[in-house]
Amino acid sequence: VQLQASGGGLVQAGGSLRLSCAASGRTFSSYTMGWFRQAPGKEREFVAAINWSGAITYYSDSVKGRFTISRDNAKNTVYLQMNSLKPEDMAVYYCAVKRGLGSAYVKNEYDMWGQGTQVTVSS
Repeated sequence: VQLQASGGGLVQAGGSLRLSCAASGRTFSSYTMGWFRQAPGKEREFVAAINWSGAITYYSDSVKGRFTISRDNAKNTVYLQMNSLKPEDMAVYYCAVKRGLGSAYVKNEYDMWGQGTQVTVSS
């Protein structure tokens, strides 16, 4: 069972990136999936989450209106479209699966994590 995040890279401020998180080994179509990020010296923080069907999404205030989370259950993949990137968005981005009923905003409610992908935003 593995979560593989990809799509990170270097982008200028104002640019866009799309992150992907592919799950292998089992299906995660029944679970909420989320994206978190961690900048150097800071705690890992919630970015966005999406429920099992894709009908409900959650965003942190810092990315609302700029980032869009989506999923394709047939491909066992969740995406994070990031637009209007800012230098403060620079971090390692992690995808995760929440199999319980706890809050989608809470890091500790997620019980499976991918390895992270670096997003660098130049000003």
